[in-house]
Amino acid sequence: MISGGPTAAGTIRNSRKAYAREMMSIVGEPSKRSKSEITLKFGDPDLEGLKFPQDDPLVITPIVGNCPVMRVLVDNGASIDILFHDIFIRMGYNDSQLTPSNAPIYGFNHVECKVEGAIQLPVTIGEEPREATQMLNFQVVKEASTYNAIMGRTGIHAFKAVPSTYHMVLKFPTRNGPGEARGDQKMARICYVAALRPDGTWGKSFP
Repeated sequence: MISGGPTAAGTIRNSRKAYAREMMSIVGEPSKRSKSEITLKFGDPDLEGLKFPQDDPLVITPIVGNCPVMRVLVDNGASIDILFHDIFIRMGYNDSQLTPSNAPIYGFNHVECKVEGAIQLPVTIGEEPREATQMLNFQVVKEASTYNAIMGRTGIHAFKAVPSTYHMVLKFPTRNGPGEARGDQKMARICYVAALRPDGTWGKSFP
C-alpha cells in the first residue's frame, strides 16, 4: 500500500482531517459529477489466454508522454501515480523538468519515501478506436523497483477505469464504447519473482 502525496484530501494535516469528516456530514443530494452511459462488464471471454490458478498483479504497457512504458503496475492500493526515476531519465527527461513536491509518500510500515519532484504527462491506454488519454501527475521517486511506474487511484479515477486482476484487464469508457488495456501475465509473474529478490530488483537473471 502506498499512501500520501497530492490527492483529493490535500497535502496538509487539517485538509486531510476535513476530507475524512466530509463523509460524516453529507446531507441531501450528492455532489454533481460527470456521468458515463457506458457499462463496463467482465466475463468469461476476458479470461481467454490466461493461465490458472493465478493471483498475478495487473501490469500494462501504456503510452506515457510519447513512449511505450512497459511494466506499469495498476494498483488501487496506491493513492497516487508514481514514475520511477530510472525510467524517467531513460524517457529523455531530466530533473530540471520536475516541479517541487513536498507531500510525503508512505509505503509499507509507514516508511517515508523521498519524492524527487512531480511531472505531468499524457498517458494513453487502449487501442484505436477505443483508446483514452489523460494528463496524470506523476510523483518521481528514486527507489529500487521491478516496475517502471505505478498507476494508482488518481490515475484509475482519471480514466473512470475499473481494473480486474482476476480477468487481467483494465476497462474504461471511451467515445466509441468500452476500451480496455490487457495485462501481460508473463511480465507480471517475472516482476513478482524479481520483487522477491533481496534487493527487489531485476538482477542478472532478468532482462
